[in-house]
Amino acid sequence: MDRRNMMKMAGAALALIPVVAFAAKNDAMRTSTKYKDTPDGDKKCSNCAQFVAGKSDKDMGGCKIYPGDTEVSPNGSCIAWSKKA
Repeated sequence: MDRRNMMKMAGAALALIPVVAFAAKNDAMRTSTKYKDTPDGDKKCSNCAQFVAGKSDKDMGGCKIYPGDTEVSPNGSCIAWSKKA
């Protein structure tokens, strides 16, 4: 591999880092808490004490229980739901 191709590949790899860092799911934790993208009656992520809201009410957010997960739906739910104070 010549130097030019190596530099192109390195640049492409660096360009992908922010995409991977900002779009992440913690599948193991989601499975263990039975997360789903739909509410469970009145229980939904947006009114849970563990939810970390996104930029707006409709954007994906995070969850204190799912480290590194940035794709939690405000309308989602799981068995770890606790009422927001």
